[in-house]
Amino acid sequence: MFSPQQKQEIATKVQHAIQQTLNDELPVGEVNFILHVDGAEYWSWANIRNGSARDVPVPEELVRNLSV
Repeated sequence: MFSPQQKQEIATKVQHAIQQTLNDELPVGEVNFILHVDGAEYWSWANIRNGSARDVPVPEELVRNLSV
């Protein structure tokens, strides 16, 4: 749905937006996150994450079954 470059740009902006909340429960530095985006069709979706969350497994709920 998004190119790797677009995913990186989105992740950077989301990271910045989260950090600007200055929430006391956030870790210092980079925040691990996975952003799921649904497309217009059932088969169109994307999971976007920051670099440090790359090794974190994606929850099953965020992985679409393409055979539906």
